[in-house]
Amino acid sequence: MFSLGWGEIVVIGIVALIAIGPKELPTVLRTLGQWMGKVRRMANEFQGQFQEALREAEFADLKKHADDISSSVAEFSNINPLADAQKDMERAFEETPAVAADAPAAPLADAASATPAVPSEPELPLQLPAIEVPLPEEPAALTSADFAPPAPAEPPPAKKAGSGA
Repeated sequence: MFSLGWGEIVVIGIVALIAIGPKELPTVLRTLGQWMGKVRRMANEFQGQFQEALREAEFADLKKHADDISSSVAEFSNINPLADAQKDMERAFEETPAVAADAPAAPLADAASATPAVPSEPELPLQLPAIEVPLPEEPAALTSADFAPPAPAEPPPAKKAGSGA
């Protein structure tokens, strides 16, 4: 609000002490503090009301924008892709006439104006060729020797007592 430094506040305090006197200074400062509190509360209340009015205006603008979007999207809400696909399939079957097996071949003039035949895909073989994969050899059959305990190891030779080496 006001940009007062410490030096300026000290000068104001000294002038107030001289002008008002030390006896009345605490009462004056208390009254001044109460008035400053009232002014700050009024300023905060005004600022809060102003912010609320801005929020309401912004909310009304957002609501109008949302209503515009919902009205423009309303025409798309009746789209049914399955029904559209079914209609396309029905039209495709109605446009291509079925050719009977005993009907005579079309004359050359009609054949030239007809759409070219789509090449058919190459036929795949019904069975896949066999693939030879070598299998690992089977292990040897187990015997009772495989389950026998291992033979004890020979004890090390004993040293001769009395040799002074």
